Amino acid sequence: MLAIGAVVTASLTGCTPKPDGPEPAAQEFLAAFESNDIAAAAADTDKPDAAATALTETWTNLQAEALDAETTSVQVDGDTATVGYTYTWQLPKDRVWTYDGQLNMGRSEGEWVVRWTASDIHPKLGDTQTMSLRSTAAPRARVNERSGTDVLVPGVVHRIKFDAATANNNVVASATALSTLLTPFDASITAQSIVESATSVDGDYPVALLRDSDFQPISAALTEIPGVTASDESDLVSTDPTFAPDLVGQVKKAVIDEVDGKAGWSVVTTNRNGVDIDVLTDTPPQPAPSFSISLDRNIQVAAQRAVNARTEQAMTVVIQPSTGAILAVAQNPAADRDGPVASAGLYPPGSTFKIITAGAAISSGLATPGSTVPCPGRIEIGERSVPNYNEFALGDVTMSTAFTRSCNTSFAKLASEMSPDALTVAASQFGVGPDYDVVGLPTDSGSVPPAEELVQRTEDGFGQGKVVVSTFGMALAAATVAHGSTPVPNLLVGRDTAITGDHPPIEPAMVDGLRGMMRSVVTSGTAERIADQGEVYGKTGEAEVEGGSHSWFVGYRGDIAFATLVVRGGSSDNAVAVTREMFEQLPSGY
Repeated sequence: MLAIGAVVTASLTGCTPKPDGPEPAAQEFLAAFESNDIAAAAADTDKPDAAATALTETWTNLQAEALDAETTSVQVDGDTATVGYTYTWQLPKDRVWTYDGQLNMGRSEGEWVVRWTASDIHPKLGDTQTMSLRSTAAPRARVNERSGTDVLVPGVVHRIKFDAATANNNVVASATALSTLLTPFDASITAQSIVESATSVDGDYPVALLRDSDFQPISAALTEIPGVTASDESDLVSTDPTFAPDLVGQVKKAVIDEVDGKAGWSVVTTNRNGVDIDVLTDTPPQPAPSFSISLDRNIQVAAQRAVNARTEQAMTVVIQPSTGAILAVAQNPAADRDGPVASAGLYPPGSTFKIITAGAAISSGLATPGSTVPCPGRIEIGERSVPNYNEFALGDVTMSTAFTRSCNTSFAKLASEMSPDALTVAASQFGVGPDYDVVGLPTDSGSVPPAEELVQRTEDGFGQGKVVVSTFGMALAAATVAHGSTPVPNLLVGRDTAITGDHPPIEPAMVDGLRGMMRSVVTSGTAERIADQGEVYGKTGEAEVEGGSHSWFVGYRGDIAFATLVVRGGSSDNAVAVTREMFEQLPSGY
């Protein structure tokens, strides 16, 4: 839109009079230029051919979407004049560029025209130069762990594709050669799977996505296989494939749409050879801020090494009681085959659930740590006969002693005397039962349904009935005892965790009573193996399942709460051993 006066846009005809005065003539030129009417604008100059070329190149090379041109000032000196202009370019992706300059005007035989020079487009533009838009990509965001080291960084991955139609009529041979190269990176890739999938689609079938370090050694061999192509893609890549691979993959899915910053841009002058001469405007890129996750590298590495030592499925989750920060989620390759089981897999908890049962007994006034409870080798409750391990018997003992020695009969008896929903409520007070929407981590804390039937309530009391928990859920329970309230678990810093379901506050008496009992489990009970690893509080468990039993150990040390599960690992001592191995590998100060 022109700032001064009306604009008269005229075609170049012999009978159309030229505007009277330098400013109207300049306005006519600017109106045609901002409308991208190159012929009309060029006709308003004294060098139409040169002007037309320059004006066309400007619109094209700037990729301009619109132009607003205004006159600003006029100075007349006889048959010459200068008319100031302000150009405001609308460039792609909402970029706006504004600058000022001057048009040189001249009068010949009473008519004013623009005396053409490249400065009519920009004051710094030379007559043999043009302007071009440049884009500068913003660095992609990184993901780092709590001590600041990178976990995911911008990088390149290579997508391997196979087109059966271009395999030179020998699909099987190509698929066999391709699977031989790719199986070391993904054991699920076979010649048969490639053939079946590639022949069922038209065009390229995506076979694998390789890190650059994996791709480069086999790139030459891949290009020799008929039907195989590879393309490069920008991605976030792990700095260490062994560092919480499943969890890091989940984090990448959560942040991948937010890692691109705002690209920078500039307008440069270039000569006829395409060489950049000068920068006319420059807007630097705005990188997206890096993401931080709560994992602690030292704890994650120590936990991973500890679970990797087991041949059975093994997993450990570590949570910081004071903040809810998830410090480690480790599961070994055997567990990886079933997905994110450390955070979302549900298993019977065995005697670790006595933490919940003891808490419920304290809350209801049924018993305190010092109360006397029976611990026979076997007890009959309703139609259920509950034995202790190897039917050991202690007689009448305190609940603390029964907890320390893990008397099934004691806690079965206590649970049988509770209301149907007592364990459900107590579990939710320890964080087990609610749904936690932790950004970057699929979770399931567990399920403790109300038990109307006496037998179910009895079995639930020592973790064998219909109760199921995750390693994540039991780590939360341990963190609750350590902190005095259930912390809100979190993984991606700055992203809130939504909690659904009843989550009543825990009573101080429940926490106080449990702490002493959990300490005695380590000093004189079933977890003595870990007694040399500092002031550890814990509870062991062995949950009977078809084909064996699960090995559990749950507890805390300082501001580190943990839960360890060895699936069908037998004696709880095996889970204690895994946890001890983790603590033993931690640096001093943890």
